[in-house]
Amino acid sequence: MNRFLFLLASIFLTSLFSPALFAQRKIQVAILFDTSNSMDGLIDQAKSRIWNIVNEVSSLRYNGTAPDIEFALYHYGNDGLEPSDHYIQQILNLTTDMDLLSEKLFGLRTNGGSEFCGAVIGRSLSDLNWSANANDLKMIYIAGNEPFNQGPIDYKSECKKAADKGIFINTIFCGNYDEGVRTFWKDGASCSNGDYFNIDSDRKVVHIDTPYDKDINSYNDSLNHTYYGIGSYGRMKKASQATQDENAELQSVAVKAERSIVKSKGGKAYNNASWDLIDATEEGKDIKEIPEEDLPDEFKGLSDEEKEKLLEKKKADRIRYQKTISDLAQKRQAYIDEEMKKRSDTEGADDFGSSVNESIMKKAESAGYSKESGEE
Repeated sequence: MNRFLFLLASIFLTSLFSPALFAQRKIQVAILFDTSNSMDGLIDQAKSRIWNIVNEVSSLRYNGTAPDIEFALYHYGNDGLEPSDHYIQQILNLTTDMDLLSEKLFGLRTNGGSEFCGAVIGRSLSDLNWSANANDLKMIYIAGNEPFNQGPIDYKSECKKAADKGIFINTIFCGNYDEGVRTFWKDGASCSNGDYFNIDSDRKVVHIDTPYDKDINSYNDSLNHTYYGIGSYGRMKKASQATQDENAELQSVAVKAERSIVKSKGGKAYNNASWDLIDATEEGKDIKEIPEEDLPDEFKGLSDEEKEKLLEKKKADRIRYQKTISDLAQKRQAYIDEEMKKRSDTEGADDFGSSVNESIMKKAESAGYSKESGEE
């Protein structure tokens, strides 16, 4: 009897402490855009909403721990793409680099085309390194306005592959709800237990300006001064960081504020350890081992002790600016929540961003994720 009980206890403890149970969780999102001529409005909506989406995703926790966040980007239905590839191109592989996601999104251009939904879904399933962990959240969003069953690849067979991998296909039809049903966009979502939405892709995103946006963006500029590129790659990425700030601001002051809030979270939401001195040293890189010529100018010519002292000061500055932006962000969200109560249902109609956010939050909750305390 004692041996039997010991065996049961061993099996229980082995399962309890198995690596899969405690593995770092991931949220993987692949976005597939129709970039034919009629889709300029869709791309504009995405540009206006991308930082709002990243903010929502980065608020999720699994057992209190922030998951890794990865985005991928494809476009299809564009005459500038190769017919032999079914007019499909991967713009961005799954990445944690949110500045690169912004850069690629703002680089999209529309140009005629034949839209093959089954084919682009199939490409994203085969190209991307999807997690095999059943507790990870894996989402595909495909947006467009032509019949879902066009092209040489049967969307139903690709949906089955996605369902077998635990990947949800969520469809966003740019047009009338019933037309999307008739042209199989709803079926394209249902077959993998995903969500179907219809949007007016020509509808301008309405941003709620708040009394806090200006201060948030001002502190964002201060936050930028705590980023130091390592070597030539770091200098290039530092310049890209500024460019993506500008791209967000061109959409609106509110969009830049949403980007600033993402940056204030750092960690899983905005990590630049591949090029930034502070993030890199936080992940174990030793500043003393960086060649002098690759150091940022402010750190050159210093003793090891002076480098460490300056680095700690800059880390403290970053934390302070991030905390200030985070506090302002909570006030900003409270203001937006109050303003939304005053608006009609039509003013809150679905657009690309609200569709993505709604389905991610719904699927995340069913998979055991929750929103971080204080996040709205």
